Amino acid sequence: MMFLKKNRSDALRKNLTISTAESCTGGYLAHLITSISGSSAYYHGSIVAYDNCIKENILHVKRDILNTYGAVSEQTVSEMLDGAIDTFNTDISIATSGIAGPTGGTQDKPVGTVVIGIANKQEKWIKKFVFTNNREINIQLSSTVALFMLKKFVEKKYQ
Repeated sequence: MMFLKKNRSDALRKNLTISTAESCTGGYLAHLITSISGSSAYYHGSIVAYDNCIKENILHVKRDILNTYGAVSEQTVSEMLDGAIDTFNTDISIATSGIAGPTGGTQDKPVGTVVIGIANKQEKWIKKFVFTNNREINIQLSSTVALFMLKKFVEKKYQ
């Protein structure tokens, strides 16, 4: 939890606002952020876009992107990031999409494949990972890695 408290003070000191768009993490990332007292000063909210229709209709991910690249792709996460920033009017967004498991994987995208992105209006960092076959661990790892990426993004972009 110290990691989250440090991020909180960085966000507050720099007057940054944050939003999340979650698929495979199912709100766990939002839970971690809001478990810290005072998070309402910088955290605007989350959309849990577990179904593609939510990605498309709420986050404005283009249907063509979903059909061509799939929900678990850098292209989809890129649009989820934009959708969260626009919907919540925040400085930074975090997005996750993946296959938590234990079912749902394919040869191209095995269980544990997760795409995580951090963005502001000028730049995006998007990275693909392959974690484990364990659903709970994949959700926790995805959320932890997303917060670590947020920390690095804030340190680099908002010195």
